[in-house]
Amino acid sequence: MICFTSFALNYLPRARVLAETLRAAHPGWPLWAVLVDRPPPGFPLAAATAGFDRVIAAADLGIPQFRGWMFRHDLVEACTAVKGAMLCRLLAAGAERVLYLDPDIAVFHPLATLEERLTRASVLLTPHQLAPNDAPGAIADNEAAALRYGVFNLGFLAVRNDAAGRAFAGWWAARLHEACFDAPERGLFTDQKYCDLAPALFPRVGIVRDPGWNVASWNLSRRTLAVTADGRITANGAPLTFYHFSKHGGAGDAMTDRYAGTSHVPHELWRWYARRLAAHAGPPDPPAWHYGRYSDGTPIPPAARRLYRRRPDLMARFPDPFDVSAGGIRDWLAASGARD
Repeated sequence: MICFTSFALNYLPRARVLAETLRAAHPGWPLWAVLVDRPPPGFPLAAATAGFDRVIAAADLGIPQFRGWMFRHDLVEACTAVKGAMLCRLLAAGAERVLYLDPDIAVFHPLATLEERLTRASVLLTPHQLAPNDAPGAIADNEAAALRYGVFNLGFLAVRNDAAGRAFAGWWAARLHEACFDAPERGLFTDQKYCDLAPALFPRVGIVRDPGWNVASWNLSRRTLAVTADGRITANGAPLTFYHFSKHGGAGDAMTDRYAGTSHVPHELWRWYARRLAAHAGPPDPPAWHYGRYSDGTPIPPAARRLYRRRPDLMARFPDPFDVSAGGIRDWLAASGARD
C-alpha cells in the first residue's frame, strides 16, 4: 500500500495532521506528497514535510506542456488535477495498491478492511450519502448538492494495480488532464464529478458503505457521532475511521452546526482539529501560491485563466503564460481588450 496526498504550501498544516494521524494508524504504509507549489527561497521544505516519505513537485510529474497546463487551473483545480498523473505514476512503478486521501482528512482508526476490500474490488469510492434524507432542507443541502458536485467524494480513493484499476486510472488521469475545472454549469466539478461514471464504465468498482469512512459535514444529517466509555469515537455505532474537515477555517461551520443536532462530538472534533492545525502551523503568513502570480509577482486574475483554457491559439502563442518578461499574455490581454 502506497498512500499519497496533494497540496500547496497554504495547506501544509493540514497535510501534516493527515501525516501524523495516518502514521499513528498505519506506521508501515509509505506516504508521499505531491506539492502543487514552488517554495520561495529559504523556505525549510525538508523540515516542514518531514512526516512524508517522499515529496514530488507537480512540475516533475511529466505532465506535457506543464507551464501552460498549470496556468489553466486555479489553486483547488490544480491540486485535484495532479491526482490522476500521480496515481498512474505509482501504479506504473509497481505499487500493488494505492490510497489517496485529501490533506484535510484526519485518520482516527486503522483502515482495517482496506486491503481485504481491494482483493474484491479494483477501485474503491466513498459516497457523500449512505442513506436518504427526509427534510426538504437536508435534501437540498446533501442530496441535491451530491447531484451537482458528485455522488462520490474524491477525498478518498483506493486503486488496485490490476487491469481494471489501471484502466480506471488511465481514463481518470486523461479526463483530469483535459478538464479538471470547477464548472458545474458544464457538468464538471474538478476531479470528482467524473467518478459518477466509474461504476458504469469499469468493472470491480466497489462502494464503501461503512458509516465511519469519510464522515463530514455533508453526511452528518444521517451519521450520528458518539464517544464510547473507553474513549473511542463511533459513527452510527461503527468506529470513526477518518473524518474529512473540508472548509475548516478555524471558526464554526454552518453545515456542522445545522446537522450535529444535540451531539457535542462533531464540535469537539472541530476544536481538536483546530488545535492540531495550530500545533503544526508554520509562519503566520504562508507563502503565496507560486502559480497564482505572473513572473513579476502580479496576481493572475481568474478571467485570464478561463480565457486561456478555451483558446488553443493563446496556448500555442504563449506556451509559458506565466512569463511576462517580454509582455506575454498579460500585455496581449490588456491590448486586445479580451474578456472572459
